[in-house]
Amino acid sequence: MKKTDDDTENARTRAGRQSVLRKPTVWRELNFYKRSEILYQLTVAFCRRFLPKHGDRTVDQMTQAARSTKQNIVEGYSDGQTSFEIELKLLGVARGSNQELLADYQDYLAAHGLVEWRGVNPRFDALHRFCREKTDLADFRPYFARWSDDEMANCAICLAHMIDKALTTTLAKKDEEFVTQGGIRERMTAARLGYRTDQRARIAELERENAALKAELARLKGALAGRPGKTGISGGARG
Repeated sequence: MKKTDDDTENARTRAGRQSVLRKPTVWRELNFYKRSEILYQLTVAFCRRFLPKHGDRTVDQMTQAARSTKQNIVEGYSDGQTSFEIELKLLGVARGSNQELLADYQDYLAAHGLVEWRGVNPRFDALHRFCREKTDLADFRPYFARWSDDEMANCAICLAHMIDKALTTTLAKKDEEFVTQGGIRERMTAARLGYRTDQRARIAELERENAALKAELARLKGALAGRPGKTGISGGARG
């Protein structure tokens, strides 16, 4: 049976104890993950259409950087449930790979005498609005075979900037969270101390209940001892 996020959350809080596991993040629903998937698929199509099929290492570098971005987001959030340190490291790798890919697209435009759209460029405004409002691959895929190389490159640059901004913000928040909450060791210690505190409280509660039961038993015994005994009725002797 497939394990759901609810199952994981229930396991974390079973028996009311604090869990050492952090609450899982549904990375598939993150907009910057969705954009990283779009950017990867766009990069594969771009390299197939506009870069040499053989003898150019740029193809491998760009596709690997695009894949590394999205895969390290997935692995970072997946491993982050147990290790804050690994999550920070992998999300940092994702950001670095994304920046590398961004530079490759900018280099392509410069090498081919093409312009990077930005500022008050009307084409940039329309593209930026499209990339901001759309996070579904199905909205982009029809254009992969129709856009020119500068259109695809500028779309990739726009997506890469959005991903970089989101990852930068996410890393800053997680860095602050790590400082205030600590990593797995701190959570394990806190959970263990919490468990011991709960156990001591439960033992004290049971001792109070036991004392109350003993007192009640003593009272009932005293009440029974103070009652007069029942008089027996003897039958007449038979002749």
